[in-house]
Amino acid sequence: MSAGDSLLTHRLLHIERLVDAIDLPIGRWDREARLVFCNNPYLGWAERSREELIGRTLHELYGEDAWRRAEPAFAEAFCGRTVNYERRLTHGHQSARWARIQVFPDLDPQGRVEAVFTIAFDIHEDVLAREALEAARERLDRFTENIPYPLTYVDRGFVLRFVNKAYCEATGMRAADLLGRHIGEVRGARRWSEHAPFFERALKGQTVQYTRLVDRLPQGPRWLRTSYVPDFDARRHVRGLYTVTIDVHELTMAQEKLKRSVERDSLTDVLSRRTMMDRIEAAMLEAAERPVALFFVDLDGFKGVNDRLGHQAGDQLLVDVGAALQSAVRIEDAVGRFGGDEFLVLAAVRDSAGAEALALHMLDAVRQMSSIISASIGYALAPSDAQHPMKLLQLADDAMYAAKRLGKNRVMHHREAPCVPLDGSSR
Repeated sequence: MSAGDSLLTHRLLHIERLVDAIDLPIGRWDREARLVFCNNPYLGWAERSREELIGRTLHELYGEDAWRRAEPAFAEAFCGRTVNYERRLTHGHQSARWARIQVFPDLDPQGRVEAVFTIAFDIHEDVLAREALEAARERLDRFTENIPYPLTYVDRGFVLRFVNKAYCEATGMRAADLLGRHIGEVRGARRWSEHAPFFERALKGQTVQYTRLVDRLPQGPRWLRTSYVPDFDARRHVRGLYTVTIDVHELTMAQEKLKRSVERDSLTDVLSRRTMMDRIEAAMLEAAERPVALFFVDLDGFKGVNDRLGHQAGDQLLVDVGAALQSAVRIEDAVGRFGGDEFLVLAAVRDSAGAEALALHMLDAVRQMSSIISASIGYALAPSDAQHPMKLLQLADDAMYAAKRLGKNRVMHHREAPCVPLDGSSR
């Protein structure tokens, strides 16, 4: 062996040791796709001896499917380009694992491609993670597209970047006609002025909700709630907003019904005793600037109506009295049932004369409502007569008893009432 051949052999052995040190399967293939060299990691990867590998084609070693995936990459590499492809392995214990194969040219001293190298990378876990991510993204895409609630995404300039099918149906527009446009332009100036404050608050990082009654829907007016949710980047800066609108009609109606059951008397639909006491307490706090009168209304001879006509007729009479009292006062005044056949009315008045006139008006409304019933009405003023809610109630009650004692079917200010107790039988 000449000195030159010895030097070349030594260099090749050095390269082979270097290639073996790279803990990745490396193979060298000629133009017929025959394996002409492989490093030791390749032997372990292929699970075959060197004698079983060298000189055989990739097709012979790994089968038709493996060669079908490799052939385009080999063709590219023999044209001087480095390419990658992925395939699921089919040999040994590596079977069913995903690998990425990098194929790159081996150039001779004249720059011609005389062979190609392959390096295999195990990417099984990466592929599984990617597939899981893609599957999750696909599920999310299906969810956002098919959720029966309008869903949008707008950037910081309130330009639509995503809309789902439900939003398109709600607007009667195609996604292609919506994306890239300012949401205010799409929804119109009136609706934008209504929703803009909520968008602005969300842009500052708050999650905001807006519930409103929407008309002009195919199914009639419905309560809808829109949530405006900030989309934060890694630095907690808001880069856009999600909006989702859901139908909360049944929930809102149930809440209103529950609220009404607390605020309203179940029989007459005027305010409940509890609500009236809350209104009186609130009014007393402002009575110095806005004087009020509290009227205590008690029906005359109501027990006889129940005895003669029955409780159903009596209940209907109470309903009619409540309606008559409400019709006799302003919408901002409060009418409530205190209990039994007793009602309370709280109204803003200028002075005692105004309170007297309103009491007479209510008395007349009860008279006109029914020929078989009348009322006795006592009243007191705040703050001139009392500065405490319970004291005001007591004075109005005392005045009502005085009106009964003096013959019923009349009104009485507590200051005019004689201090004589009333026997319960005269009620």
